[in-house]
Amino acid sequence: MYAFSWFILVVPIHSVASVIHTLNYFHTASSQVPNFPEFVSVGYVDGVQIVRYDSNSKKTEAKQDWMNKITAEDPKYWESETHINFGDGYVYKQDIEILKKRFNQTEGVHILQKMTGCEWNDETDEVKGWYQLGYDGEDFISLDMKTWTWTASRQQAFPSKLKWDQDKHLLEDMKHYYTQLCPKYLKKYVNYGKEVLMRTELPKVFLFQKTPSSPVSCMATGFYPDAADLFWRKDGEQIFEDVEHGEILPNHDGTFQLSVHLKVEVTADVEGKYECVFQLSGVKEDLVTKLERRSILSNASHGANLSVTFAATAAVLAVVAVLAAIITVMVRRHRNRQAKYDPTAKTAE
Repeated sequence: MYAFSWFILVVPIHSVASVIHTLNYFHTASSQVPNFPEFVSVGYVDGVQIVRYDSNSKKTEAKQDWMNKITAEDPKYWESETHINFGDGYVYKQDIEILKKRFNQTEGVHILQKMTGCEWNDETDEVKGWYQLGYDGEDFISLDMKTWTWTASRQQAFPSKLKWDQDKHLLEDMKHYYTQLCPKYLKKYVNYGKEVLMRTELPKVFLFQKTPSSPVSCMATGFYPDAADLFWRKDGEQIFEDVEHGEILPNHDGTFQLSVHLKVEVTADVEGKYECVFQLSGVKEDLVTKLERRSILSNASHGANLSVTFAATAAVLAVVAVLAAIITVMVRRHRNRQAKYDPTAKTAE
């Protein structure tokens, strides 16, 4: 433990925003990737993994205990999911061969990725969906759900666009899935996991500066959900000049972290004028951390232990980044199990 003081004030604010829930399914099919399954399917609700299948295990498994509640309504749910995923793996393997011909490829490593899903605003009941297909790390084709037409991102995707734009049956099924079925199951899953998904966890907030001339970093870690904001204020007003915002990143325990950096010389004149403000959706109070010299962690003041801590954090984030690169844009749709025709099983043919 480090001997530093926390300077956090709690002040009332308005709620950050209504809660937007998301259901995402990710598919990735690969060719000649060592030590990696040829097909992987994973599903997420609000960024929390709920299901996983891969071609090595050939089994769809719940990643959250509360997902098993679905068997009360559908006792054969997991058996059905496994059967569907097994079939999808075969289809995607064939699709890679189709795309290799379009790109005049013969051998080598190739990856086909699909991302699809929907979001639901629990306040306005607004629903949005998405469908994206990527090949070898680049966008390939996507569905515009305002015009219900396909957008080809590469020349080799135009045969798919022309074919799918003319398939009115496919587009009608797509509309039904993304406007009705996907949000229906999203609401169901949110209800199953509401104790986990709708919880609120406030973060620990601390200030860090590598050297006296480095920017002051404000880091909030351990918060949930990821609908959050972190920014700097001066004399009570939010500032944008000399401020760099980081991205919200996942922690290993399912919570999130976020950083914002301020270029400022920390002198006695500026102490107390700056403050780092954290806001979390659903929480009516800000967490405010005053900028005081004695509250700033630094390598100089805390030595090697602090360096090791941040090095370990960086290593974890590096692993996350590698995994994100492998599965950049893949999602698998949530299916209408009462229909034999699957509108989102289309890939590259």
